[in-house]
Amino acid sequence: MDPKITESDPPPYRNGITQVLQYGEFTATGNRKVRYAVSLTERDLTIQKITSTPAGRSKVVFNLRDCVGCRAFSADDNADAYFSVYFYPFKRRWMSSGVARQRVEQCFRVSQFQDPRANLEEAEKWAGTIRESSVRQQHLRNRVLYSEVHRPCSVMLLVNPHSGKGQALSLFTGHVQHMLNEAGVPHTLVITERQNHARELVREADLSQWGALVIMSGDGLLFEVVNGLMEREDWEEAIQTPLGILPGGSGNALAASIHHYSGAQPVSSEELLVSCGFLLCKGLVSRMDLASIHLGSSPSNPTRLFSFLSLAWGFVADVDVESEKYRHVGAARFTMGTLVRLASLRVYKGRLAYLPVDEVDGEEEDRQSSVSLEEMTSVSPQCQPPSSAFCSSTLLCRPSKDSPCQNAAHNSRNSNNAFKAKNWEPMSANATLTGPPDSLLVPLDQPVPSDWVVVPEEDFVLMLAMYQSHLAKDLYAAPDSTLDDGLIHLIYVRAGISRTALLRLFLAMEKGTHLANNCPHLVYTRVRALRLEPYSPKGVITVDGEVVEYGPVQAQVHGGIARLITR
Repeated sequence: MDPKITESDPPPYRNGITQVLQYGEFTATGNRKVRYAVSLTERDLTIQKITSTPAGRSKVVFNLRDCVGCRAFSADDNADAYFSVYFYPFKRRWMSSGVARQRVEQCFRVSQFQDPRANLEEAEKWAGTIRESSVRQQHLRNRVLYSEVHRPCSVMLLVNPHSGKGQALSLFTGHVQHMLNEAGVPHTLVITERQNHARELVREADLSQWGALVIMSGDGLLFEVVNGLMEREDWEEAIQTPLGILPGGSGNALAASIHHYSGAQPVSSEELLVSCGFLLCKGLVSRMDLASIHLGSSPSNPTRLFSFLSLAWGFVADVDVESEKYRHVGAARFTMGTLVRLASLRVYKGRLAYLPVDEVDGEEEDRQSSVSLEEMTSVSPQCQPPSSAFCSSTLLCRPSKDSPCQNAAHNSRNSNNAFKAKNWEPMSANATLTGPPDSLLVPLDQPVPSDWVVVPEEDFVLMLAMYQSHLAKDLYAAPDSTLDDGLIHLIYVRAGISRTALLRLFLAMEKGTHLANNCPHLVYTRVRALRLEPYSPKGVITVDGEVVEYGPVQAQVHGGIARLITR
């Protein structure tokens, strides 16, 4: 169909402002007497119901940025053909304020020709053009140019069936699976069976067959995946594999951060899942910071982990661990844990030191960027995308008729990863440290360098080091943080704060206003590296919400070494 605008085109498209790529008139799927004029431009799909009413009253315009896919298909009798377009625009919530992404499907019957094959070809032409136009969409936000990219060859999607309230698998099948099918994203579903299953899998898997690794769980499963990738001999290439996160746990901090970075209004629960699913289907990849964490092992047996979210000690770490007993209530467990810990507020003794950040200049801001999946992955042309399939335990996770859904679901019920482990598994004594060198850190048994700041106070209520914006989906802990700023956002609260003031602080954190409430006990600063030396022999330290070896710990941020599917 000629995309040029002519005098024979319908009046709405003779203004010469926007070029029409395709125009057609189709009938509704449920009523052949209802006809629609459908016009496609580079940015929008406009649907005009053909009636005797004044023009514009029945016109709907969909922005192609909100489109995840389009498919063509034939009727059962093969006489007519159809094409369906899938949008997830922001719409007003029902019985609530604000907006959230909600699914809209537009389906049209193509019956212009007597030859069924010609109708199907026309439907496929529309579907292909809509998909291509959606992919070509570009927009500028925060001085960073983002562009939609082609779908990956295939996606390994790991699900922890016991995360959160134990509903991750049902949430996937109820919300995410059909989104991926609509977007044409081939995926293999892997159900984790035990703690460190995902870590072992990605450490040994042939990553060349996967365009991305997607995690549907809380933040703990992504912690496993990141460290599994960084333990590989080819870690530098492996960590370039784009990572995706779908909220299926209790905290869902990274998912909330991604949603926040997209510029959307705060949402929760299934609305957050739909938002992250939409971003996954659009497939934009950005750089993400990781922090190298050194734990207090002996120099001859170092323990090094990689963190994408946070390092916590004191009140926050205790709440994270102690609230495990309330896991059955979902995200509300953190509220319950906070109230219980407030009732018996503790003081934690230790020494805190950090390497401060000079005033951030434009050069550092310019380091933030986004990259396409094609730039970040090298997928062989021979790679055939597998269809969606369950896989319960194999390292390569190829779909197989010998591993049906029923078997995988049965195996997952016997898994032992329903509860957080007491300690993250350390590397063996003979393990070789992999990953980038930590040029800012000295061994834990040596004093910190002279250009570091040593905090004079030794009595704390909490210490929290953040590299993303959210500590949980309703805790906006680091408002100034971005995905790739190369900074650790350090927050600590000195002893002496009252229970009421601390509660007020956490309530303000829900909206990210806690740093502006002039609390005299709260200190916030941006750092490149830090060291914490607890004095008490017992306590809790968490990395990305996971309990790690207690003792001296230090961290250095590495800017943009990982890749995350975000927007």
